[in-house]
Amino acid sequence: MSDACCGAGPNASGGPDVGAEDEGRWRIPAAVLAAGAWLVGIGFEVAGSEAVAVVAFGVAVVAGGATFVPGAVRGLARGRLGVGLLMSIALVGAVALGQCGEAASLAFLFSISEALEEWAVTHSRRGLRAVLSLVPDTARVRRGAVTVEIASAELRIGDRVVLWAGERLPTDGVVVEGRSSLDVSAVTGESMPVDVESGSVVLAGSINGGGVLEIEATAATVDSTLARVVRAVEEAQDRKGRAQRLADRIARPLVPGILLVAAAIAVLGSVLGDPGEWIERALVVVVAASPCAFAIAVPVTVFAAIGAATQAGLVIKGGAALEALGTVRVVALDKTGTLTRNRPTVIEVIPVPGEDRARAVSFAASLEACSDHPLARAIAAASSSFPAATDVQAVAGHGITGTVEGRTVRVGKPGFIDAAALAVDVARLQARGATAVLVEVDGDTVAVIGVRDELRPEAVEVIEALHRRGVRVVMLTGDNTATAVALAAQAGIDDVRAELLPADKTRAVEQLAAHGGVAMVGDGINDAPALATAQVGIAMGAAGSDVAIEAADIAIMGDRLTHLPDVLDHAVRTRRIMIQNLVLSGLIIAVLIPVAAFGWLGLGAVVATHEIAEIAVIGNGLRARRRLHRGGAIAPVTTSEREVVHA
Repeated sequence: MSDACCGAGPNASGGPDVGAEDEGRWRIPAAVLAAGAWLVGIGFEVAGSEAVAVVAFGVAVVAGGATFVPGAVRGLARGRLGVGLLMSIALVGAVALGQCGEAASLAFLFSISEALEEWAVTHSRRGLRAVLSLVPDTARVRRGAVTVEIASAELRIGDRVVLWAGERLPTDGVVVEGRSSLDVSAVTGESMPVDVESGSVVLAGSINGGGVLEIEATAATVDSTLARVVRAVEEAQDRKGRAQRLADRIARPLVPGILLVAAAIAVLGSVLGDPGEWIERALVVVVAASPCAFAIAVPVTVFAAIGAATQAGLVIKGGAALEALGTVRVVALDKTGTLTRNRPTVIEVIPVPGEDRARAVSFAASLEACSDHPLARAIAAASSSFPAATDVQAVAGHGITGTVEGRTVRVGKPGFIDAAALAVDVARLQARGATAVLVEVDGDTVAVIGVRDELRPEAVEVIEALHRRGVRVVMLTGDNTATAVALAAQAGIDDVRAELLPADKTRAVEQLAAHGGVAMVGDGINDAPALATAQVGIAMGAAGSDVAIEAADIAIMGDRLTHLPDVLDHAVRTRRIMIQNLVLSGLIIAVLIPVAAFGWLGLGAVVATHEIAEIAVIGNGLRARRRLHRGGAIAPVTTSEREVVHA
């Protein structure tokens, strides 16, 4: 906490402060050493071995003080005052008064709070750049009449990239030759494969699902969409890391006020009375004002709350996330993989009059079983049994053909196959946000199959729960408008923003922030910049990408949304407990300062009061460990799910 007011500022580059992360690695062992030395000192003090106790207390003072005193001094040199400075002065004052045990207690208590906070911050910064592994190491580039393989990093604007089926595009570009369907879910969140042809704009990270494509690069690899996503996340996280914490905002006026009061007591008392007595009394005032309870008020509450959340299947990355989530008034939800499962399914089959529904699906499944297209898997799964197909051929960007039981069968998109009498049904399915797949047998269109990525079964319940809490819900998606609007209507969401690229989602989050604190919930790489930009980013952990999880402040380990309303309630309650602890700590200080200044309480009584206050604060903070509600439909969190979140 002291770093926010007293520590070093952000690095000059504006990127993540690696030096701060390195510093955080030694804070925890230093705090543990300080705590252990203090306990040893107490033991020897009780046993009557004063000399050994003083040595142990000295070790605690040095080890604990090293975690916050240097930062406080650096902050003072920059004119920045915080809790760390006040704790440093109280530490020096206690030592000057010969109260080594109290000084050791101050040192280890505050060092532990600092270590816990550092751990929460540094733990959330690993693995971000793993997203760049989506870029293949090499790329095929056409050089005149020949094709050569070069390192992806050597790609330049204007290069002609040859992309075979199943390969991933290394950079952004425009299709100049060929037709195919691309899986772009990693970048745009589009749940269904996108058909592309000459002139289509394609993005780095897209996977070619069909025919061979020739693509003209429009960006170098380092400037591709994926690279920009990584930079946006890093910059947003760095801005968020510099935000002032609640305790430090309160400490800003408190620290100089206490220092002025102590200085006034020492100066005025020395003028009017015995300088030695009043200087000592001023030091007692500083010790009385030492924010022991204040320093642990937030960390104790935070880690009690985080422990409870972890047991309920959530990973919360520190107190800042809890504080921010407690003030959220807008929840922005990604569609694909968040509101839906990203598993296309057949929602309706409409045969022409006189045609058997099961027979039509069986014919389609026979062909689609030979394809690895996501829609093909959904259609094949819709038929319990189907005959084997022969002479199967994929028509890139259009559909698939073959022979089933001696009949010529074609399955594909409208235009490739004439909708004929099913034109009205095709339009209706498309209006509902479904992909219409037509089935043709021996030249006659026999059925249309509607395929769509459906809502999670708990989505409607979750949206209703958020509305009951007065939270505004918005859908942000890279999917097409028709699909997004149809699914939003089912879920009960009336604010839909579709066909968004990662940068568009980030801008949408920034616009929504004008209406209150924004929590962004997503699971994909395309959501990462928005997750990092939002006041609170929440990643769907089990199904989410590593970069989304690392960019987010909170990760849902399981693959269900049901925890979302509960974690909001948990954050509100936790923030309320934090404020209660801070108010109680502040009141203790406000009472002890005048009492100590008038000499009504000696140092021993002041120390005892602080210890009682600390016990009260700890007891109140531990109320935050009450477990979140878990409905009976929530599946237990498995070991593999926990590993995915990198908790």
